[in-house]
Amino acid sequence: MQSLRAKLTVVNVALLALGIVAATAVSLMGMRHYLLESVDSELLGSRNAVQGAGLTRDQIDSISAIGALADQFRPGKAAASTLANRETIFVALDAKGAPVTFAGVEPTGQQRELAAAIEDPAALARSEAAAELSIGKDPYRGVAARLGDGTYVLMAANTEAVHDGVRKALKLDLAFGTLLLALLALLTMLGARHRLRSLEDMVETASAIAEGDLTRRVPAGRDPVSEIEQLRVALNSMLHQVESAFETREHSAAQLRRFVADASHELRTPLSAIRGYLQLYDKGMLREPAERTRALARMTAEADRMGRLVEELLTLARLDQHPRLRVCGVDLSSLVRDAADDLRAQQPRRPLVVRADGAMVVQGDESGLRQIVGNLLANVRVHTPADVPVRVELARENGDGHGPGGIRLLVADDGPGMSDEDAERIFDRFFRAGGGSRAGSGLGMAIVQAVVASHGGSVRVETAPEGGLAVTVTFPAAAGARGESSAVSP
Repeated sequence: MQSLRAKLTVVNVALLALGIVAATAVSLMGMRHYLLESVDSELLGSRNAVQGAGLTRDQIDSISAIGALADQFRPGKAAASTLANRETIFVALDAKGAPVTFAGVEPTGQQRELAAAIEDPAALARSEAAAELSIGKDPYRGVAARLGDGTYVLMAANTEAVHDGVRKALKLDLAFGTLLLALLALLTMLGARHRLRSLEDMVETASAIAEGDLTRRVPAGRDPVSEIEQLRVALNSMLHQVESAFETREHSAAQLRRFVADASHELRTPLSAIRGYLQLYDKGMLREPAERTRALARMTAEADRMGRLVEELLTLARLDQHPRLRVCGVDLSSLVRDAADDLRAQQPRRPLVVRADGAMVVQGDESGLRQIVGNLLANVRVHTPADVPVRVELARENGDGHGPGGIRLLVADDGPGMSDEDAERIFDRFFRAGGGSRAGSGLGMAIVQAVVASHGGSVRVETAPEGGLAVTVTFPAAAGARGESSAVSP
């Protein structure tokens, strides 16, 4: 599998190679065209000079005054100073196109090859462009001039130097282009490695998380790219959500396992008691009426205990499913007074003080709110001696200027309290401070927390060993609720 760095390098090198090839081709074609055009210009200038003189071949042969011109037409000599730097061939053709003596010089083999390479001297003499020829293995550019007597003079210049220069330029361009491509490949690899380091960090982080380290995060780069930085931030956010979800799932699974174990234990106790009494009755061991009455009372009590436990479990199960509440305006003062009256009826000797500031109306489910107050007072009744004072306070909290504030319910006792470790677990299901087995089911405070949460409120506990226990529940107040101050005392 090819890496992203390699792909980027290949793409960059390929694009640069195409650019170098295109630039080299254009530059070499331009160079060749310019040099050949220079040769053609010189040849055409010489042809025009010869034709413009209007001389015949005999005149050129017989007039000694034009010795310089005859010397110019000698094989291997140039017609101009610029042509002197390259090999130039001249040959004269008669009316039949055969090479003839010109300027007192017999045609050579190379001149005859030049004559054979031109099929139509007349057409070439009329052309405004030079023809490309090949004499032997060498390239030439040639033109034709018509003298006054109809004789044609062919002139050709060797262009091997032009082609050799183009080849040297091509080699230089290829060498420089190769070096440039190698340098670009190296720089691209280094740059891609630096820029893509964040992606490698993401791969390492993902691998570490796959191995179980959910705390790993992608570190920030020194010179982050905008898109990669956005990906890093999004990935870290996702990893945080994954870690939170995993921890929540593990916590929920642990709670569920502990809940099932505790529920099984709690249900097994009354069932074992009922089964034991039934076995005694079945074996005829309960002969006396008093014994049968006592056994029946114990079975009834255990059945009631098991029924309450099942009801509490069902309540928690329904609350876990976030059911829709039958919301209406509920006066908490009335619920507090009713619960206080129930406590007085059960423990007449317990000192009880109730304070409330008029009608405290909240939007909620009346049965759930009543269960909150009842469970808090039942917790006091079960876990504290009957002579321990209890106070219940209901007060309105001031809002922040954007709403009606809230209503605070306080249930405090002067009992033995509990340790900090027990206070942290007071809302756990089936938890009993001190590990007691008969002091309630251990679901009362869990139900209180669940019902308060379903009403959008909060609950907190303040306690210390031998310092009593204070439970504070805060509810959002109903909009527009008003009430007059009042107080209820024992």
